[in-house]
Amino acid sequence: MNSNTPFGLRPMAYASGAPYGGGVQVYYVPPSNATPLFLGDPLVVLAGVADANGVPGVGIATAGASGMITGSMQGIASNAGELVLPLLQNQTPYLPAGQAAYVYVADDPNLVFAVQEDSVGGALAAGAASSNIDLVAGAGSVTSSLSGWQAQSSSLGTLATGQLRILRAYQSIDNAIGVNAKWLCRINLHSITGTTGI
Repeated sequence: MNSNTPFGLRPMAYASGAPYGGGVQVYYVPPSNATPLFLGDPLVVLAGVADANGVPGVGIATAGASGMITGSMQGIASNAGELVLPLLQNQTPYLPAGQAAYVYVADDPNLVFAVQEDSVGGALAAGAASSNIDLVAGAGSVTSSLSGWQAQSSSLGTLATGQLRILRAYQSIDNAIGVNAKWLCRINLHSITGTTGI
């Protein structure tokens, strides 16, 4: 039986097979942000929003078909130029609502992410690989700071509007096809590779 432990989008590797080495970019979160941001939350660049130095602003992505995604939140930065994840942070890893901040985002379009399915309406079958799927929002944990977002099992299909492309089931001794399975996916609707500007 799989554990029910959602964590949003967790970077695992690159599409080439190379392991993920922690590479991130820093983005700006404006004080008008009304949603707490947790590790693994899908973020998207905001139209016309940036700090005074041109660092683009981000907010929580919209769950569901056609919702663009820039990347996955990986932590809070001390400043706009800090590109290395610190070993220790002087605040909680999640960002409460209404606070201006800089955050680390794993935004490489070639990243492969692990994500848990919600299994609402039935668990995904092994043949779900290579299909598209949307995300469903979930409340993050103020204890673990992890995202509550999951893949929405009932949205599985082939439409180009799907937010993620399922590559394969995550191969691990504690993961199996069935309820709350974890899958490896790429962002299908990536704001960086999209041909239309934000």
